[in-house]
Amino acid sequence: MDRRSLVRLSKRMSRALRHDPERFGLTLDVAGWVPLDEFLVALRMGRAELDLVVAENDKQRFAVQRGPDGVERIRANQGHSISVELGLMPQTPPCHLYHGTSAAVLEPIRATGLNRGNRHHVHLSADVETARRVGARRSGAVVILTVDAAAMDRDGYAFYRSDNGVWLTDAVPPNYLLA
Repeated sequence: MDRRSLVRLSKRMSRALRHDPERFGLTLDVAGWVPLDEFLVALRMGRAELDLVVAENDKQRFAVQRGPDGVERIRANQGHSISVELGLMPQTPPCHLYHGTSAAVLEPIRATGLNRGNRHHVHLSADVETARRVGARRSGAVVILTVDAAAMDRDGYAFYRSDNGVWLTDAVPPNYLLA
């Protein structure tokens, strides 16, 4: 499968597991899981295709596991715009976290901070290179913002780390964005 086909399939999977499961005739459980067999039928894909997308996804967006009932299931690790409870526990973040974005939105971010928009959390990276890759998805010049996560943590803001290593928080007020 070529790179373009992998990306297209990953985007379809994200839409089904993060944003619009009903469009595919899927019902996610409270934690965002859906039985794998149902998912494969709904997206009209084979197990080999799914395994390739899961393995090749550089951001490890998807998790596949066997549930307590023995049924294999899949979910997105984070990034949902629908209501799910990922069961993440608050964690102490590293001193600095990073957010990649487009230079075109830098001024509004400097004014209001980083906001989650229609998602559950703001997504932050533990390293500059990952933030750069995330920011490169947007058009225009990439800007890497440094977040003073240690100060936010001291001031009572909660941080979570998803299964694929993405740091999550509700918002980053502008005073925690370092120059």
